Amino acid sequence: MNFLAPTAFAFAAALPVVVVFYLLKRKRVVKLVPSTLLWQKFLAETQASAPFQKLRHNWLLILQLLLLAFIVFALSRPYFTGEIQTGGLQVVILDASASMQSTDIKPSRFEQARTEALALVDGMGDHDQMAVLLTGAGTEVKQSPTSNKTALRRALRSCAVTDAPGRMIEALRLAQSLTRDRTDASIHLLSDGALTGLDEFENEGLNLVYHRVGEDADNRGIVAMDVRSHPEDPTRQAVFATVMNVSTNAASARLELLFAGRMLESRTVSFGPRESVSQVFGVEQQQDGVYELRVASEDELAADNAAWVMARLPQPARVLLVTGGNRFLEKAIATQPRVELSVTATLTEDPTTFDITILDNVAPAVWPTGNVLAFRSAPTNWVEVAGTLEGPGIVDWKNTHPLLRFINLDNVAIGEALQVHAAPWAIPLVESASSPLMLAGELDQRRIVWVAFDPLQSTWPLRVSFPIFIANAIEWLNPAARESEQFKFQPGSPLRLTVPPGITAVTVTPPEAAAETLPLPAGSREFVFGNTPHRGVYQLQAGTNTTFYCANLLDPRETDITPQAEIALGRYARAEATLAQAANLELWRWIAAIGLAILMFEWWWYHKRTA
Repeated sequence: MNFLAPTAFAFAAALPVVVVFYLLKRKRVVKLVPSTLLWQKFLAETQASAPFQKLRHNWLLILQLLLLAFIVFALSRPYFTGEIQTGGLQVVILDASASMQSTDIKPSRFEQARTEALALVDGMGDHDQMAVLLTGAGTEVKQSPTSNKTALRRALRSCAVTDAPGRMIEALRLAQSLTRDRTDASIHLLSDGALTGLDEFENEGLNLVYHRVGEDADNRGIVAMDVRSHPEDPTRQAVFATVMNVSTNAASARLELLFAGRMLESRTVSFGPRESVSQVFGVEQQQDGVYELRVASEDELAADNAAWVMARLPQPARVLLVTGGNRFLEKAIATQPRVELSVTATLTEDPTTFDITILDNVAPAVWPTGNVLAFRSAPTNWVEVAGTLEGPGIVDWKNTHPLLRFINLDNVAIGEALQVHAAPWAIPLVESASSPLMLAGELDQRRIVWVAFDPLQSTWPLRVSFPIFIANAIEWLNPAARESEQFKFQPGSPLRLTVPPGITAVTVTPPEAAAETLPLPAGSREFVFGNTPHRGVYQLQAGTNTTFYCANLLDPRETDITPQAEIALGRYARAEATLAQAANLELWRWIAAIGLAILMFEWWWYHKRTA
């Protein structure tokens, strides 16, 4: 047994003082006391007539000495060493991501993790050090390495859970730098294991102890939400949503769709065990506003039960087609809803009045500075052409990208294509055995889709996938669609607002919080706001312009609150959850409880005798 406060034994000097009081002569003074059970016999037997009297057997004296001994023993804070020994340096990583709000452990997983971290502080030795890291969307150093337990407890109590997804790799890398080349160091991760981004983490002998927090997984949450033009009725909007049930039991929930705070539709959805259900709401929208979707369900996580999306009234996309003649391409563009198409054979000036420029196997005199879809048109600052390929076969394509949604290229044959090297600004969407056939990405703050072949030198225009690709490309390249994506973000990410000239301050109204006016430096054209830990609608007002940004969790990993038995670190390393007690076990609470029980026994005995 060890003692955290051995100096408290100095109070044991009060024990002889109690005995001395029983030896002194007593003066008869009438006093009212709540309990006389132990005093009556004492007063009847003591007839002190001298300064000191003979010490007699008395239960009150024994009880008082016993209580005082228990008090001194409790103040010394005795403890037994637990299974995990403290090292020279401990780095505590406290997971503050959204899933840690789960209430399967009362009051929440985060509070349970904080309690375990405080227990680690209590178990530190006199020469041990500890650092505290808080991680959610980012990592915050709440306390640098120190032996000051008061500072560590203050740092842990100042930690707060967020609505952000868990991004643990930054915290692990920081902890790795603190413990590198130290054999007496350990890293304690307190989390439920709902983490992402660890696939590329290189575990170089990391002494990681994973304390799993959580017991159950009963949750329904929104994992996807978007607003687009209705595919069957261009005059209406379609709200797409996906709701996931992570419970192993069948369940049901009521979905409620609101616009600008007004209820539009309510429907009940049934889920199978661990099933995701997609829903489409067709609505008529008369003005710009925010759609809100709620999941009315009694589950263990509230952070994913609501989602918001900003929707503007649909505007027609102005498209310029530069071609020497391609009826297939022209017809595929013209059949798209809300498209204003213009066709030209040459391009002599920058088409700034158009939203999208499509180059069909032409080399214009002036390259557009806006969003571009280019078929076999390759300026040197886009791609590096290495030659041509005869009859390249398509070996792979990324159908998860929005440009290739609902597209199958198995039956597409290509006569000739340009051979290019990989471009740093783009990702290959369609690939042959030796060269990418389609690239997409952002360059100089514009979106570009580059196709290596002429559609007329392939069978693609004869396939149903061709008009679907054109529709996807127009939607992806449309600046209005990109603008709507800027209004959506995950909690913990910064907000960016382009500020008109002459604006000196921006007023920010976070969800369920008071508005705050922030000044701008002179000449600023962009406002960045990073204090976004919670979900909801953030309102930014710059001058007379008001913009709404929607912060949503929309993360299947966070919605799946199943506690993970292990965490994968890179390709091969694993950190298994430990069930060992992570701190020394103090006994003072039990000792204080015994003392209280003795007092309660005396109270009960007195009332039993006098009843």
